[in-house]
Amino acid sequence: MAAKWYEIVTGSLEQKKQYRQYKARIEALPEPYRAAAKALDRYFMYSGGMTDGDTMMQMLGDSADLWERAAADGTPVRDIVGDEPSTFAEEFTAAYAGKQWIDKERARLNKAIDEAEKGEEK
Repeated sequence: MAAKWYEIVTGSLEQKKQYRQYKARIEALPEPYRAAAKALDRYFMYSGGMTDGDTMMQMLGDSADLWERAAADGTPVRDIVGDEPSTFAEEFTAAYAGKQWIDKERARLNKAIDEAEKGEEK
């Protein structure tokens, strides 16, 4: 009972554990992969806009997998992110189109326009 109440207030304890594991995986990467992964992580947090923790953890886990494979194979960082790292990051996050904070506002806007349109028809 107490754990469920705590999770309501603070969020999923399992997701917090997964996030710590993700951060440890990133820290274990050799340079320059660690620096690139950290830079993308920061960008994801600012641009992702996700509110669904499960989706976020899936995305971060896949990012860690990507960088671990690149480090193991010796793939150059630019071969991963290309000439425009921000475009890579945005396309990467788009593949995880979970629930986002803006979804609520999109629905609200659509409803307001529908209601305004109904008012014009009278």
